[in-house]
This record gives sequence, C-alpha cells and structure tokens, in this order.
Amino acid sequence: MLKYENVLWNQGLTHVVGIDEVGRGALAGPVVAAAVILPPTILVDGVFDSKKLGKRARENALTNICEVAIDVGIGHATPEEIAELNIIGASLLAMQRAIDLFDCQPQAILVDGNRHIPSASCPQFALVKGDQRSQTVAAASIVAKVTRDHLMYQLHRENPDYGWATNVGYPTTKHYRALREFGPSTHHRRSFRLW
Repeated sequence: MLKYENVLWNQGLTHVVGIDEVGRGALAGPVVAAAVILPPTILVDGVFDSKKLGKRARENALTNICEVAIDVGIGHATPEEIAELNIIGASLLAMQRAIDLFDCQPQAILVDGNRHIPSASCPQFALVKGDQRSQTVAAASIVAKVTRDHLMYQLHRENPDYGWATNVGYPTTKHYRALREFGPSTHHRRSFRLW
C-alpha cells in the first residue's frame, strides 16, 4: 500500500496527496472528494479501500487518519454543478476544491481512477483502483465516504421518504419507489433521468 508513496518520498517529496471521490453513482446528494497527506513511511491502522470496509471500520479508520494526517481537505460539487458539468467534471471540481483547502503545498498527487485534475499545479499520477493500491488514496476514500454518508444522514432527517439513512442516495428499489410516489427532492440530481 506504500509502493507509490515510497517512490515519491524517496525523491524528497514529503507532501504526497492521495485523492478520491464518492457519490458518482448516486441519484441524490453531492459528489464529495477528499484529499489527504500522510506522514512519510507511516502505516495507518485500518486503512484500505472504503468500499471493502464496514461502517464501524471506516469510522475507526477515519479517527486513525485524522490523528496522524499532515493535512486533509474535503470538497463538494452540488447536484446543480453535476447537471452543469456532468458527473466527471463535477468530480474533478470537487477534487480541486479539496486540494484548495490545504494549508501546505502539495508536491505530488495520486488520483484514484484514470483522470488528472485539470488545474492542479504539481505532478499527478492516475491510479486505477488506487484505493486498493495506495494508502493515501485509500485514506482519502475513507474520508470522502464517511463525510458523504454523514451528510446524507442529515439530509435524510429533512427528507425521510427516500431512505437515505440506509441507501445514502444510491439507487435502490425503495429509493426508486419513493421517487415514483413523491417525485424528486431538491437534493436529487436532475441530470439523472432515472425516475
């Protein structure tokens, strides 16, 4: 999990960013990206691909990440921005917003997936399945997932009919049924004509 980081750390680059987004396939809510810089050579307990961790394990890993991280940034793109930019453009915007929140200057970026962030000002390396291959990308996936889940739990309290407390905005039978019965909420993505 430190193979890519070690290459960069050995070049003297101590501020290596891992970045990932969550929520691309959801019907409702924002897309959320997190960017994380971890100290060189440290293995953080419990950090792996957020999709392969249970809720409690993700929450525990988030605590471990926040205890040691040099910097963490979290960016969002709204359903309106998703409609305007498309989901890929909105995901890249959320990633840039996450990086823009850093107090320190990134020296290299490990991006989950196969795209680069257009406006980033340092070297970038796209890693397909990066959350399974890089600790810093996995840490970012956990931060993004927990953050977005908590946001959807809050939105569920305002809009309980859609089941966001359990589906966090993703397509499920109950979610589609609620869309047919109640129509879309203000938090649904109008660009996804799936109801």
